[in-house]
Amino acid sequence: MSKLKGLLLTEGMHGMISQVEGLAKALDIDFTHHKVELNKFWKLIPPKLTPVSDFTFNPVNSKDFDIIISCGRKSVIPSICLKKNSKKKVYNIHIQDPKVSLKNFDFIIAPEHDGLTGENVILSKGSIHYLTNEEINNNREYLSERLNKEKEYLAIIIGGPNKYYDYSEQNIKKVFEKIKNILQKNNLQAIIIPSMRTPQQIIDLSENYFGQDHLVIKQIDKKAYLSCLSLAKYIVVTCDSISMISETALTGKPIYIAEIPAKINDHRFKKFRDLFAKLNIIKNLDEKIEIWNYEILDETNRISKEIKKKIS
Repeated sequence: MSKLKGLLLTEGMHGMISQVEGLAKALDIDFTHHKVELNKFWKLIPPKLTPVSDFTFNPVNSKDFDIIISCGRKSVIPSICLKKNSKKKVYNIHIQDPKVSLKNFDFIIAPEHDGLTGENVILSKGSIHYLTNEEINNNREYLSERLNKEKEYLAIIIGGPNKYYDYSEQNIKKVFEKIKNILQKNNLQAIIIPSMRTPQQIIDLSENYFGQDHLVIKQIDKKAYLSCLSLAKYIVVTCDSISMISETALTGKPIYIAEIPAKINDHRFKKFRDLFAKLNIIKNLDEKIEIWNYEILDETNRISKEIKKKIS
């Protein structure tokens, strides 16, 4: 029996790509990924005020699909329109609150901390994502030759500035100073992993700050990210990235959150971190580190099974 065909729609940001591709892989469908481009005027208009018409967005080349998986504000109208215009039965799944009537979609996947409710809403603890334990284990040795084999490792996963958090050198140096003390006290080697949002000056700062005794990955390198998740005994993630905190929860390893001062009310982020703290997944980065256990979080596979059951 041939696999169902999927069309993935996002704005091209890493966090969105991780979510739609993760779900597509878990559903075991063949898929193509299309970056959504709204026509100039409609970029400024919220989805609830945008007509459901293909003149609002650039053409999508794929014509043959059974499932649409979309994520992000710009993909809302294209998903609804493509489903409406299809000549066959198409399921559309939107990740995050679409800010339009939920009836426009067969399924909505929303993080529990957003508080969205509805008959077709499936709640996730944190963000779903594209990482798998198999992929993490398969890339374990990628960084091993660049590390001190006589030490244990602490991974530092760095996000980037957004409207909520200020990535000033002063704020990041405070985080680095705390981590440096932990490394020295526990004789650990650090593996510093940047994300697509990490400014170059912060990558340079981390290299200057931690020096040659630790490993700083200077470019976006998924294999390095996977390898460090496999090799590290402890993981530190900056507080600004819900997606990376969710991804690292797949490892079952101690995860520490490096706090950065908020510029504006970060209630949604705090609500997410409160949930993960109650699940015993994360703790705030302090002066000491420890090992603890929690139930590994694999929301992508759990949700995919629920969707498969409903569409079968």
